[in-house]
Amino acid sequence: MSVTPEEKFQTGLMLELEGVAEKELDRHLAGADEWFPHQYVPWNQGRDFDGPLGGDGWEPGDSKLDGVARESLIVNLLTEDNLPGYHRAIADVFGRDGAWGTWVNRWTAEENRHGIVIRDYLTVTRAVDPIALERARMKHMEMGYEAAHGTAFLHGTAYVSFQELATRVAHRNTGRASGDPLCEQMLARVAKDENLHMIFYRNMVDAALEVAPNETMRAITEVVKNFEMPGHGIEGFLRKSVIIANAGIYDLRLHHDDVVQPCLRKWRIWDREFTGDGAKARDELAEFVAALDDAATKFETRREERRARQAAKQK
Repeated sequence: MSVTPEEKFQTGLMLELEGVAEKELDRHLAGADEWFPHQYVPWNQGRDFDGPLGGDGWEPGDSKLDGVARESLIVNLLTEDNLPGYHRAIADVFGRDGAWGTWVNRWTAEENRHGIVIRDYLTVTRAVDPIALERARMKHMEMGYEAAHGTAFLHGTAYVSFQELATRVAHRNTGRASGDPLCEQMLARVAKDENLHMIFYRNMVDAALEVAPNETMRAITEVVKNFEMPGHGIEGFLRKSVIIANAGIYDLRLHHDDVVQPCLRKWRIWDREFTGDGAKARDELAEFVAALDDAATKFETRREERRARQAAKQK
């Protein structure tokens, strides 16, 4: 199988940055607190379900969460459930050797805790229908996961920088929207992991900008313009994402203000010198981010108008 010049370049860049990856891995391991999923689950609230144990079947009234928080938690969990697909995708990008391979395995082990703790919480508190949840998990995972960026090192690293930050925001806001202090505490713990993962990837992109600024700039632009959350393949994702956006858990404004812009500022995108295609890519990015800002403002305006109409009807 022949290797394209672009693939050869990106592989060479990844090898050149392995020392940075090793440094970032050491920093991560020094700052990552050990934690245990079982300590965040209110086990005393649990009771047997129907089936072999002859318990009580789930009823909608069992859930103490409102519909929005329930939808958001289901999306968050199903997204975390697809970890085997993400592991394969990230291993295809970074490989399985050296500091990169060590990071891939460590990242996967830490991410696995998220699905464990969220599912245990939802099951024990009877927050969602466990049969419907399991069927949704099966359907989602059977679809598999294919990264839009393929195995390109720069695109893959840029994508996970934004994605980990987006996931952190979604988890934290879901916890706040749940109305349950236990759920908020649990998701805050999960979000802390996501933040540490984001820092690893974000710092790698920063290093890549120093070594290959124009190529990295192009990758960042293409990722931002084509960004999709990893759970976009969940059945009914569009409907669920609209519900989540209308509730202010994750919407265009949060994506622009709390995900895209912080990364771009950290990388000093608007202050760096680019040439050729790198300069062109930055111009494209500036135009896209401005359009995203406008779209976010329009969405906020429409949302407030809908809320005002609904409030007027209730008077």
